[in-house]
Amino acid sequence: MAGPNSNDPPQGSLFARLRDANAEAWQDYTEHPFLMALADGNLSEPAFRHYLIQDFIFLRHFARAYGLAAYKAENLDEIRTASRGLQAIVDVEIGLHESYCTDWGVDSATLEAAPEHNATLAYTRYVLERGMAGDLLDLYVALAPCIIGYGEIGARLLANNRTKLEGNRFAAWIEMYGGEDYQTISADAVRYLDQVGRRRGADSRFSALCRIFAEATRLEAAFWQMGLDAGE
Repeated sequence: MAGPNSNDPPQGSLFARLRDANAEAWQDYTEHPFLMALADGNLSEPAFRHYLIQDFIFLRHFARAYGLAAYKAENLDEIRTASRGLQAIVDVEIGLHESYCTDWGVDSATLEAAPEHNATLAYTRYVLERGMAGDLLDLYVALAPCIIGYGEIGARLLANNRTKLEGNRFAAWIEMYGGEDYQTISADAVRYLDQVGRRRGADSRFSALCRIFAEATRLEAAFWQMGLDAGE
């Protein structure tokens, strides 16, 4: 799955620089065995269901992170951007996720009652802690492996001729994150991270931002591993 594709962020972007500075951790995340099994259709159903349930819990905290982004904003445009992100999660994405979970035999009551796994707790609380302790740039850097990383994963899986789509029960997931709508979201996030970075001196803070990005990427890989372990 490694290698460039037409959807790669510009090399000079803050995201690309953070990713390239953490190449090994990024590869562990974006080429995790969970994704390889998903691409060839061999991921176990219990593993995927567990991932879906925990991802629903993650989305709730993701919404809270956008609320925090509005609080950390320094101007009205930043508040509006955070508000749009929060609204999109609460009004659209969570509903779509619930519908997708229903297709996999997981109803809303099960989602609401599910306990939070340690891997979910670790990543979501790390994101919120970085946002609370730092500024808006710290928060968006902590979120970048998720928002932008899913776009890169989806695009690469969709473009990879080894990915099985026909007859693959996970094809809808691949097509969702590799599709035009999510690729637009991912590209917009790359550009906005650059904008926030310019306003808050990203170049002078690059080493510290790298550490945040590296930890968030490691926690994302642990999230995949959590799903994979549930299928054993």
